[in-house]
Amino acid sequence: MKSSATCEKPVVKLEERISANIKNGKIPPLPSTFQGVDKERISQVLAKIDRSRPDIIDVVFALLDDVLPSFFTKTANQFKFCAGASTAHIACHVGIIQRSSGKLDREGRDYWLKPLWEIGALEKVYFSPKENKFLPGHPTAKSPNSAYRIDEGFLKILKASPSSWQSILHAWSSSSAIRRRLSLQAKLAQRTRESVDSKHLRLIQDSQEHYVPNFLPGFEVIYIDDADGDRISDEESKKLERAGLNIALDDSMPDILLWNSTTDSVWVIEAVCSDGEVDWHKVENLTKLAKRCGKSSIGFTTTYPDWRTAATRQSSMKNLAVDTFLWIRTDGAKQFRVLPPVDFEK
Repeated sequence: MKSSATCEKPVVKLEERISANIKNGKIPPLPSTFQGVDKERISQVLAKIDRSRPDIIDVVFALLDDVLPSFFTKTANQFKFCAGASTAHIACHVGIIQRSSGKLDREGRDYWLKPLWEIGALEKVYFSPKENKFLPGHPTAKSPNSAYRIDEGFLKILKASPSSWQSILHAWSSSSAIRRRLSLQAKLAQRTRESVDSKHLRLIQDSQEHYVPNFLPGFEVIYIDDADGDRISDEESKKLERAGLNIALDDSMPDILLWNSTTDSVWVIEAVCSDGEVDWHKVENLTKLAKRCGKSSIGFTTTYPDWRTAATRQSSMKNLAVDTFLWIRTDGAKQFRVLPPVDFEK
C-alpha cells in the first residue's frame, strides 16, 4: 500500500480551535469562580486529603466550568463543560484557557486525574452520541468519548459554607465512604459496559489471537491497553521488567505491546475502530522508547476491523506512517506494508 502525496484538507486540532476561539472572543475571559467556587477553596479542600497540587487544583477548577459549552462537538451546546470532559478537553482547559500556555501532556493523567478518580472525587463518564447523553463508566478503552465529571458529593463539599465544609469532607473521605462510593460507581459503569458495543476491545482481542500468531511468530504480548483503570497492572509491570522495558508517563501507550526474547525486538499494534492509527508521531515517540531501553528494533501495525473502516479513516486522515504495516480483520490472511511514493523519474 503506497502513501499518497496528494493535497488534503488540514485537520484542525482541538488546541488550535480553542486558541482561535479565545482570540475571536468566543471564549470569554476566565472568571475567578465557577459555581461560586474559587481556587483557594479547592486548594483548602484538596489539602485536607493530601492532593493540593497545582495541576490537580486547576483540573478541579476546569471541571466546575458551567460557563463554556461542552467540547464534545456533537452535543449541539446542550451541555456545559462541567457535564463531562475528556482528558484532552481538561488538558486544554488547564493549559490554554487557565494558563495561556500549551495543553497539559495527556499522558500525565496519572498525576492529575488518577488521584481524584481513585477516591471517587471524579466520576468516569462516557458521552454516547447515539443517545446524546453521558453514561457512567468508560466502557471502551481509549475512546475519545471517555470523560470525567465531579462527583456530586465532592461538589457539595466544594460549594459548602466556610463553617460546614470540613465536617462534610470528614464524612465523605472516610475509608468506608470511599469504598461505598467506588462500589456504586463500578456497578453503574458495568451497566454501561454491557449496553455499549465494545468494537475496539474485540478488535484488540482479534489482533492478539489472529494477527500475532500468523505474522509475528516469536513475539509475546507483554502489555494490552484494554481498560481505563491503572495504566499498567502489576502483572504487566513484571513482564515489562523481564523484557527490559521501562514505560515513562510521556511515552505513548499502544493497544498491544509485544516483545521477542530471541531478537530483543519489540512490536506495537494499534487497533483502530474510530481513531488512533500508527502515525509518524507515534512511531517517533515509541522508537525513542525502544532506543532508550536498548531494544534491537521496533515494528508497527495498524489493524482495522474491515476495509470500509480503513477506507473511511484513510480517505480523510491519510496518517499511516511509512514503513509500518496494515492488517484488515475481514481480510486477515495477508498484511500490507505502507511504502513511500515511488519516484519514477529516477
